[in-house]
Amino acid sequence: MPTVLLHQVKAGDKLTQDVHTKLGGTLFYKGKVLMPREMEILQAFMVPSVIIEAREGTGEAPAAPDAPAPKEEPSAGPAAPVTTFEQEYVKMVELLKKVHRQYSPGEVFPILEIRKQLELLIGHIGEYNVLTFIPTVDDSYDYMFHNSVLSALTSYLLAQWGGFKQRDWIPAALSGLFHDIGNLKVDRDLLIKPLALTADEIEEIRKHTVLGYQLLKSVPAINEGVKLASLQHHERVDGSGYPLGMGGEQIHPYAKIVAIADIFHAMTLKRSYREPTSPYLVLEEIQKESFGKLDPALVRVFIEKATRFHNGTVVRLNDDRVGEIVFSDRDHLTRPWISVDGTIINLTVERQLYIKEIIKL
Repeated sequence: MPTVLLHQVKAGDKLTQDVHTKLGGTLFYKGKVLMPREMEILQAFMVPSVIIEAREGTGEAPAAPDAPAPKEEPSAGPAAPVTTFEQEYVKMVELLKKVHRQYSPGEVFPILEIRKQLELLIGHIGEYNVLTFIPTVDDSYDYMFHNSVLSALTSYLLAQWGGFKQRDWIPAALSGLFHDIGNLKVDRDLLIKPLALTADEIEEIRKHTVLGYQLLKSVPAINEGVKLASLQHHERVDGSGYPLGMGGEQIHPYAKIVAIADIFHAMTLKRSYREPTSPYLVLEEIQKESFGKLDPALVRVFIEKATRFHNGTVVRLNDDRVGEIVFSDRDHLTRPWISVDGTIINLTVERQLYIKEIIKL
């Protein structure tokens, strides 16, 4: 049962072990014969290697050079099949990558193709949970696209939760999707640099706001609010943001939505230079930012809706103990009471502890 890298897989190879996505779903089950279509799917889901039967006539398949043996994970029952939402999510990420690789200034921006895929993804928004859907990101280049797609999904929900009219929901999602579109015109080496940026490099990166607006302003199928969100998503209510230092009502509502979504996903996704931060700690940081920097009404509804779990939700604390949420204080939504082996831990009192991850809803 050799392990082979994806580029060594041949049509007709048969799996001898289930293939799982990084999101925990089952992509293909043991016994599946891999044909070109299956190999495209494996590539789209960024599966690095698979375990196959020895090929007829050779007794073996090419070994994956230096490939470590698959890690034995604790049994947690059969993994759930890949959902339609996950499939559409991956397609959206891959489409953004293609645009980033192939688009050149002066060409027609593929807004219709992008919007169609976004609407297909949002058609399954009921399967999306802001706090639990955190894809594994392998490198800084992939991070940009995951952040954009997640910001689109969260911006769509936040527009709903914030009482915006239905006609604003898709534009809010497009605002999240395109908020960093100006990176198309930024030096890629800067975007994926693993080390700390210099002051000059930071200023270069900050130009993505103006560059994004310039790119979108000539696209007639995008409304002005979406274009302004690309320009203003780093502006802050107190005027301390960039690129123009505007504040308060000068900032478009879509930009205020995207500012929250962007901060949340930027901190909860893994980066090349740091591990992801607990979603609960990020919510607390966003709550602090609501005092003068982020729209306080939007922050309040975001935290209320994102943390709305039933008692009995199983979570892992930062000391790796596992317990159930038994009570949530309306004034401290990020710090519920947790029952661990019959002992109640009040996170509002034991401030050194926090919820690291949600295990089971």
